[in-house]
Amino acid sequence: MEEAQQQQFYRCFSDLLDYPKPNLVEQTRTCIDELKKEYPQMAKKMGSFLNFVESTPSGRLEEIYTGTFDINPACYIYAGHILFGESFKRGAFMAKLSEEYQNRNFDKGTELADHVPILFNFLGTLDKNDSFADSLIFDCLIPVFQKMNTNFKDNSSNPYMPVLRSALVVLEGVAGNR
Repeated sequence: MEEAQQQQFYRCFSDLLDYPKPNLVEQTRTCIDELKKEYPQMAKKMGSFLNFVESTPSGRLEEIYTGTFDINPACYIYAGHILFGESFKRGAFMAKLSEEYQNRNFDKGTELADHVPILFNFLGTLDKNDSFADSLIFDCLIPVFQKMNTNFKDNSSNPYMPVLRSALVVLEGVAGNR
């Protein structure tokens, strides 16, 4: 997979896993188009997410997003929380991320350093061969998405499941090419 395509995947998952914005339908279509090139089975599964986004009023989208990623401890959208819980290790992890962001002139905005969409955005700015990119993929994002997917096995009716599954498949694909 080419570096430009990897970066496009990272942008897609950053958009889809962030709080819903008015252009979510368009973002979902872009992600599906990218998935078709490398992961046609995942593109097909993402069709259900597209149907959900197209048929759900924005207020309801926001409710479901909040219920999935902000309230449900099985799927918090903060990587450090999933990896370490509320421990000093999460604080150290966030401090390391903040240091890397600062060293690389990356603006994370007002979000916490371990916000998964921020991590995808940051990953998209890194060179394919950057050792910190490897660390983010292998030690952070793959374990986070494995836990999110495992925690939601029994709740496959959640409309975000195709996004979580696709993100894990893409990350594992990237890891397999390293």
